[in-house]
Amino acid sequence: MNSIELAGIGMTSQRTRERLIQRLIDQGISSQPVLDVIRMTPRHIFLDEALSHRAYEDTALPIGFSQTLSQPYIVARMTEILLSGGRLKNVLEIGTGSGYQTTILSQLVEQVSTVERIEPLLRKAKERFRKLGLKNITAELSDGSFGWDKHAPYDGIITTAAPQTVPEELFRQMAPGGILVIPVGNGVSQDLRVLRRVSDSAEFDEEIVEKVKFVPLLGGLSR
Repeated sequence: MNSIELAGIGMTSQRTRERLIQRLIDQGISSQPVLDVIRMTPRHIFLDEALSHRAYEDTALPIGFSQTLSQPYIVARMTEILLSGGRLKNVLEIGTGSGYQTTILSQLVEQVSTVERIEPLLRKAKERFRKLGLKNITAELSDGSFGWDKHAPYDGIITTAAPQTVPEELFRQMAPGGILVIPVGNGVSQDLRVLRRVSDSAEFDEEIVEKVKFVPLLGGLSR
């Protein structure tokens, strides 16, 4: 991937990205590290060329297979919440999708494990990680309902698809003091929830942050 493709031109240029950053600030995003990483990450490469000119709009965009590239505000908000307790070492992402949220996380935490149930999306995402030179991402084709026990425990878990209830496996894979950021609900109403594991106990503090709209968390694999 050459420097011109990464930098973008016209509607994918740095000037366009700066307008997006200002919109995020206006909506209350205050974490400078999160803003800086979103500013420097070429969101347009995570979309098909026909949609790349819309990459820096603050909106969700289709990536095929009935999946979406999340709205930049939601990516920033969830990332900001995830990192609210300080820098994390080991983070699990449920739902790799295009790989955009994964890429943002990889620049802010030590290690990202990510699972995706749709093989063509995962294949494209891995290629983007390679072209961007990201070395701290481990990705696997897997049903995210079960988390990813292999690399647990995680001090942070983030889910980019909405289950109707929080999968029990995710609770089990959280480290003491760990944080889970997850949309929960059905196709009509979803809440963005934050759950923190209390020390090394089995208890969790839960907070509902705001209403959100995500694709549903589905089981099984799609090849």
